[in-house]
Formats: sequence, structure tokens, C-alpha cells
Amino acid sequence: MRIRTAGVVAVLGLALAASGCGGSDSDKPAAKESAKATGGKLVIWADDKRTAALKPFAEEFGKENGVTVEVQAVSKDLQTNFVTASQQGSGPDVVVGAHDWIGNLVQNGAIDPVQLAAEQKSAFNETAVKAVTFNGQLYGVPYATENVALIRNTELAPEAPKTIEELVTTGKKLKAEKKASEILCLQSGQNGDAYHVYPLYTSAGGYLFGTAANGDYDPKDLGVGKPESIAAFQKIAKLGEKGDGALKRSITGENSIATFTGKKCAFLVSGPWAIADAKKANIKYDISPVPGFAGGKEAQPFVGVQAFYVAAKGKNKALAQEFVTNYVTKPELAVALYKAEPRPPALTAAFDQVKGEDPDLAKFQEAGKNGQVLPAIPAMAAIWDPFGKAEAAIIGGADPAKTITAAGKTIQGQIK
Repeated sequence: MRIRTAGVVAVLGLALAASGCGGSDSDKPAAKESAKATGGKLVIWADDKRTAALKPFAEEFGKENGVTVEVQAVSKDLQTNFVTASQQGSGPDVVVGAHDWIGNLVQNGAIDPVQLAAEQKSAFNETAVKAVTFNGQLYGVPYATENVALIRNTELAPEAPKTIEELVTTGKKLKAEKKASEILCLQSGQNGDAYHVYPLYTSAGGYLFGTAANGDYDPKDLGVGKPESIAAFQKIAKLGEKGDGALKRSITGENSIATFTGKKCAFLVSGPWAIADAKKANIKYDISPVPGFAGGKEAQPFVGVQAFYVAAKGKNKALAQEFVTNYVTKPELAVALYKAEPRPPALTAAFDQVKGEDPDLAKFQEAGKNGQVLPAIPAMAAIWDPFGKAEAAIIGGADPAKTITAAGKTIQGQIK
């Protein structure tokens, strides 16, 4: 998850299609019969990295069930393409993607619920299961979790800062000594990035949505534009270009990691996807939680989950349910996906298997243990663009109260 922007698809407002469940052993004969009746082919859509990891397992599943399994790579706009293909009846049977797609996919009738036995559910990280649960139903089988942390060049900054103010002090000192050219690499760009700034926003008291009595996010309780968000952005503004200069619009999703690996800044706020680049650059690094403001709340990053979904309009739904509920739940597949792109596996057995060879996993998990599950409600699609643009404007020196209040009104209008 290198960047989160308005690329999240806007809800199209289609009626929710009737959905079914599956996944028990008794479904296997039905799955095979269904496959035969529809040509015996299961189509899976994933991005490039996961496609390569999935292929050998897909072939094995195909042999076991007497069917052909095709894993097709969709390099760009996977969610958008899936929704469009679903509406046209030309989509896959299974799709792999982020959990915060769920609200949009359910609203568009694009995915079916899945049914895991209690024993299967208990084998997963509890937060991961919560993330793929929407309106009381399980809509995906999780395979990996992700969150940002503070990645630190230990040659430039041996000690982890306890507060963001302490980080700024260290960063300024390194700049004065010409050992670095930036205080902090936290991507914003001209359009902002709500995902990466969120730990600071929460530490300063801001929130996106309140929660209902059952713990679900409540779209009627929008925090953006409220006094808490104004206070949060007043603190964030002090880190901006007219303040300390720790947050800058010139730090973007395209250059934040490269600036860090080029030893131009000692601190990077990013996720597991940044580690391969750090290793390639031979950076001596450590990972710790994103520090919050002195005297503020604990900084809480978003916790995201990657999952497998059953397409509601797929041609082989029974076979897709079998694959997702009884095959994706195998530790071997979870480990293979981890090796394709190292994110902490959601399956506890797989996590335990790989953590010994990768100590970074436990550090990222520790950095996200008090994080907030990224909202998957449809209203979240209205957040990214206005929030991000307000963030960028405030970092550039715009008035925090006026800017975030206006963003809140824009978001509220889109949710209604």
C-alpha cells in the first residue's frame, strides 16, 4: 500500500445482490459438478506479485478438483476493473485485494459472503477477521496484514524517538550537520495522503468516523471538520512548511522511500513494502511505532488486510467458495504469498513459521498492535480526496480551521 488517494472507487449505488455462503466439506461435490457444468474453469484475478505466487497452488487445486484454474494478473486499477467486469458479467470467480474495498464491492453486489468454521476463524489474527467482516458477515478470507511504522536509519539516528517533537529535533540536527537534507520522509505530495498522516492525526485527537454500539464504524458520526480534527491539524500545521518543515509536499509516494534509501533523511514512515528497497540499498535500519505528539494520544496507524473474495457474478461460485474457504486457509499458501511480498501473514501458523527468519515482521506487528482497522464502509470512499487535499494545503500553510472544516462539508455532502 504505497499510497492511498481518491483512487478508491466511488460507490455506484447499485442494489446489493442476493448472496449465498459456502465452504464446508459437503460443498465439494457441488463445486465439482458446478465446475463441469460451466466448462470446468476457475478464474482468479490478482496483482502481478501475487499472481506469480498463486500459480503453482492454483494448478494443484485444479488437479485435485479436475478443473482448469487460470490466475490472471491485473496490473492497474484492479478494484475498478473488477467492479466494471462484474457489472458486465465478464469478471473472475475469485479476486485478491485490500479489505477496504469491501464496502464498495458489497454495495455494488460484486462479492458474496464466505463461511468459515469457528475452528478456521480462530486460526487467523483476530484483527484480520474483524477487517473482513462487514454488516455482521464475513466477506473475505484474509491472508496478510499491513500497517505503517517508523523505519529509522540507525547510523544517522541510533535511538528511536519517543515523540514526534524528539524526531524533529534529531532531524533538524542532522540537517544542520549536513548529514541529511530532510527531517522526515512521510509522503504527502500535492494531494496529500490520509493513510500515511493518520498516526499523527490520531495522536493529536482527530478521528474519521465514530463507532456504533456494536463497534462498527458509523458514517453518521463524521469526525472531519469537527473541533477534534481542527485541533489535530493545528498541530500538524506546526510540522509543515511554514513551521518545522518536517512535513513537505515535495515528499511524495514516488520519492519518499528513495529519499530514505538515498540517506537523505533518517526517518521514513512506511510499511513492509519499503523494506526490500532499504535492504537493497544496504541501509542499517530498525522499525518502531510511529511516535505521537508529546502529551498527546498514542499514534494509531491504519491496519489494512489483504484478502481473497468470491465474485458474486462468477461462473463457478461453488468452486470459488471451495478454493477460498478450504484452500486459501492452508499455511503453505500463506507462506508463499509472504515470500512474494513480505507482509505479516494473517494465518497464525504461517506467521509463526516465517517470523524466525524475518524479525521485521514482529516489529511491524508491534507497531500496529494498537492501530485502527481501516474503515471498509462505503462512506470511506468520500474521505480520501478531500481529506488528502486539505492535509496538503495545511502542510503548505493554509489555515487549518477553515481548510479542514471545508473538507468536512465536502465529505458530508458526498456521503449523503
